[in-house]
Amino acid sequence: MIFQRALQRELASTAGAVFTALFTISITWMLIKILGEAAGGRVASSDVIALIGFKALNYLPILLILTTFISVLMVVTRSYQDSEMVVWFASGLSLSQWIRPIVMFGLPIVVVTAVLTFVVTPWANQKSAEFINRFQNREDIAKVSPGKFQESASVNRIFFVEGMNGDAGRVQNVFVNTIQNGRTTVVVAKEGSIETDNHGDKFLIMYQGRRYEGQPNQADFQMMEFERYKVLIGKQTQVTSNEKSAKALPTTTLLALGGNSNMGELLWRIGQPLMCMLLMILAIPLGFVNPRSGRSANVIIALLLSISYFNLISVMQGGVMNGRFAFAMAWWPLHLSAAVMIFLLFLWRLNVNHRYHPLVLWNMLKRACLIKRSAAQ
Repeated sequence: MIFQRALQRELASTAGAVFTALFTISITWMLIKILGEAAGGRVASSDVIALIGFKALNYLPILLILTTFISVLMVVTRSYQDSEMVVWFASGLSLSQWIRPIVMFGLPIVVVTAVLTFVVTPWANQKSAEFINRFQNREDIAKVSPGKFQESASVNRIFFVEGMNGDAGRVQNVFVNTIQNGRTTVVVAKEGSIETDNHGDKFLIMYQGRRYEGQPNQADFQMMEFERYKVLIGKQTQVTSNEKSAKALPTTTLLALGGNSNMGELLWRIGQPLMCMLLMILAIPLGFVNPRSGRSANVIIALLLSISYFNLISVMQGGVMNGRFAFAMAWWPLHLSAAVMIFLLFLWRLNVNHRYHPLVLWNMLKRACLIKRSAAQ
């Protein structure tokens, strides 16, 4: 009982440090990425904080999986490195007795990972898509902040407005610079508004302004004044904004709709809590190190195995989404293989003196080689 409480305290402190480091790195990376998108005009600057929150919820299950795996690996490795395992084994205790306290520690994290994966993450993806679509579906002129130059979605037009009325579709003191077919056109107007015709095309209507086309020093330079001028800023698209990706659909909807994309997403959601539990237990035998040598090799092997596990699940997900694999035959083999690997590694660590143990066989082979070499001499 004392051992279990001490182990869980150490696991909790290690997990807190690991999660803080991973979360800080992830938030910094997401902040840089989303700020870059906001600067490029792909998302609204006012939505940056909300989008970071939604992205953090989306990556939280993976962070929790890595936190439990790395925490258990570090604690078990430290116990070997500090020769605590020598005392443990000398007391007649087995490595398998580590499973129960570690599972008790990690079970709440597995439950939280399942809730995040099946409920919270789809909601966060849905809200994030709504924020992005709401901004992308706005007219180019409505995306412009007063006093700031803004590039259009077609990249050939730059807008500048000095101010806005109460309606976001009506602006004052408009500047529009367009480059088309190698010619530059500049339009300035006192006021502008957005109109949509019967075909769904959007136009910027400008009033009381001037239009300049060409280079001022060239013979074909043109200048004209107008009372009303219309500029096409958006064509009717056939893709509806109400379409949702599989990542944004609730789990019940995935089951109801079916389809390759939805089943591939369901495979990924099922795999995350299972991966959290299996990697946590797998870290126990993988944490073995020789106290007389370094522990870098074992840690690198453990991290490579976890990365391979993630990538193989992604491969199976892609196979289901592309129709190469059936969902019923794709969601369980990797997890079963991981469970078999855990069983074999525990057998390896528990039966070190067994005659068929790899280390025993290796020592026998070395002795045979030495005997043969001495006999030859």
